[in-house]
Amino acid sequence: MKYISLILAVMFILTANAQNNKTNESYIENDLISLNGKDGISFKTGAGDFLFKPYVLIQTRAQFNYYDDEGLSLMDQDNVLNSGFAIPYALVGFAGTAFNKITYNIALNTAASGAALLNQAWIDINLKSSIRFRVGKFKTPYNQAYLVRLGQTLFPVPPMSMQTTVNMPFGLNSVNPKIATGFDIGVQMHGLVNNVWDYRIGVFNGTGIGTNQATKTLSDDYNIPSLLYAARLAYMPLGQMPLHQGSPTDLHNHKMLFALSGSANIEANAESSNDYRTGVEFAYLRNKLYFNAEAYTMTMNYVERQKTAPLYSYWGAYAQAGYFIGKKLQPTVRIDFMDRNSTKVNGTLMANSIGLNYFILNNNLKIQAFYRHLSKMGHDTEFEANDDDNGLSEHQAMVQLQFSF
Repeated sequence: MKYISLILAVMFILTANAQNNKTNESYIENDLISLNGKDGISFKTGAGDFLFKPYVLIQTRAQFNYYDDEGLSLMDQDNVLNSGFAIPYALVGFAGTAFNKITYNIALNTAASGAALLNQAWIDINLKSSIRFRVGKFKTPYNQAYLVRLGQTLFPVPPMSMQTTVNMPFGLNSVNPKIATGFDIGVQMHGLVNNVWDYRIGVFNGTGIGTNQATKTLSDDYNIPSLLYAARLAYMPLGQMPLHQGSPTDLHNHKMLFALSGSANIEANAESSNDYRTGVEFAYLRNKLYFNAEAYTMTMNYVERQKTAPLYSYWGAYAQAGYFIGKKLQPTVRIDFMDRNSTKVNGTLMANSIGLNYFILNNNLKIQAFYRHLSKMGHDTEFEANDDDNGLSEHQAMVQLQFSF
């Protein structure tokens, strides 16, 4: 107990000394919230070669989900499920710089469990702005909706097409994948060239945020390590694109982004298939307006020993926009499509969403209201339509309160 008391006392003294310590935080990155310009608590050596900044992000929400009857006639079927109160993220972390060459970050999501408790942990070695190496657990170079900061997105949830598992017409000894790749453990070479080209080339486990161990083998089909190989190239003709999707602290800016990405997850999904993904992105920021759109594909090429159909392809796409009314209110809209049952079967899911964001305390406190309606179109039969949206709510609504520092 005496050691805990001593640590708390030291932290109190350091905090008291650091409260008014203005630091150059423009080089701190954490992919969760913007630390640039936030005073909070910072620790900096006298020589300025070491900077340490703790941060917190808490999201708590009330949510409502209404599911259709899926063609069933059960008398007591409950259409309201997965409703009530939730805490998707309760992040505690710290980020900083060392020796003017290293950026580091670690974040724990205390609302998660298992391996996902470690949200991210990485170090970034900066040889120069165009040549950097990142090692650890971080965001894979795919999907702009993921690469923007978690705390500065237009909507409280990512696009449905990115986060929904695909459907297959037969069972396999694996979990159906999502198009998104999200967080993973690996190594990445990246950099910013002439302030307009951003490239990222990486190799990852391919197991996602839910595994912190090395579990992969050699590919039986290709005789190479069964890992996720990914790359992304972005062109920003007006200079580097901010990591937010509209911010009350950045209402006088003009940026544009075009990007291409691709990856191969070799013998993914319990070694049942090789998954290939491609993506194209566009983002535009002009003063109070933010707009972005993405389209992405995933093709599952089943390994030879599965002895089944060799290829199943899926696609998704969305477009969304937000515009500030004044400096605090940001209405948002999104349209989202997903070919969940593969291109071999007719039918597409469409999700239309509207939202409203309200910023308090200069972006430290944020309220997001959100409503989404899911519809089905182009299916050959009602049974196929009901099977396609199985597990997805027809109506989804939520109000989320976010606090960060």
